[in-house]
Amino acid sequence: MADDSAATRTRTTAPGRWQRPLSRRPLSLRRRSPDADGRSPWARGRVLAALAVLTAVLLAFPSAVPNTVGRLGSLLETFLPWLGLAVPLLLVLALLRRSATALVALVLPVAVWGQSFGGRLLPEDRGAHDLTAVQHNVSDVNTDPTGTATALIAEAPDLVALEEVTPAALPTYEKALASEYPHHAVEGTVGLWSRHPLSDVRRVDIKPAAIEEGWSRGMRSTARTPWGDMAVYVAHLPSVRLGPGGLGSGLRDESAGLLGAALAAEKLERVILLGDLNSTLDDRGLAPVTSRMDRTDSTRQGFAFSWPASFPVSRIDQILARSATVSHVRTLPATGSDHLPVAVDITLGRGSEDAPPSP
Repeated sequence: MADDSAATRTRTTAPGRWQRPLSRRPLSLRRRSPDADGRSPWARGRVLAALAVLTAVLLAFPSAVPNTVGRLGSLLETFLPWLGLAVPLLLVLALLRRSATALVALVLPVAVWGQSFGGRLLPEDRGAHDLTAVQHNVSDVNTDPTGTATALIAEAPDLVALEEVTPAALPTYEKALASEYPHHAVEGTVGLWSRHPLSDVRRVDIKPAAIEEGWSRGMRSTARTPWGDMAVYVAHLPSVRLGPGGLGSGLRDESAGLLGAALAAEKLERVILLGDLNSTLDDRGLAPVTSRMDRTDSTRQGFAFSWPASFPVSRIDQILARSATVSHVRTLPATGSDHLPVAVDITLGRGSEDAPPSP
């Protein structure tokens, strides 16, 4: 009997056979519950989280990207709102990866995009204004100049600026716009039609040195309105090209510098600039121009993408003002051009001495 008891005790205390070994850490003390791959949702997706943070930084500080190589900074700024498309892509990847870290990090780019561009999605009430202006690159291969002019008249603007007006199409535009706009001036391939008298019309030289003579895409005139005289500029800056070397904007940037110098030398207080500037207002390449004009609160304006007309992705057609306020920026229906027309309302900054005369 004594031997049997000893054997029983031996079998009872033998580890791994008759008793389950005690756990070194109680289950209640475990802080995370790993998934099938054995990793916590907070430990996965750190690369996705880093990409989300990088997207937020680029949205908030696009000027941090240098323009030294391929003008990557200008390229980013030209299409900056579209950087927000990285958010849904990262969201899908974060869900597939089941990464809580990446999902939390995505709050940053969403917040920055909403702060920068969210207001443009809201409808803007058309309040009181003094003038309406339309800017349109009509295209030098437009086969329907009459229809284009008719579409612009439908908006009932006070000022109409056109670019790429060819000598062959000019008589058609003059005839179609004459009844509503008795005052007009043309320099090279740009022109201005106005309900108000124009004077002091002259060419503005914005030709880069590398472009041959005969290239004329800038003009300036004085519009005599009931609120006083204002300088009106029409400009068409050189096109940019995207290639293996990056954004080819050298000619555009040089022309912008010349236009900025002309605006800086303007003596009249009120200035309106209408033109195809071949970039967005966020592009640092246009700084010589935008720095000479009043910067409107773009977060409260619509996107009004104007190019290309078939699938607009960017607004490169601009209407800017100095000592005046531009509001209700919008695009008009497509014409025979590869650009959409852009229309704005303008409120003139004025004192009591500038009030319009009584009828």
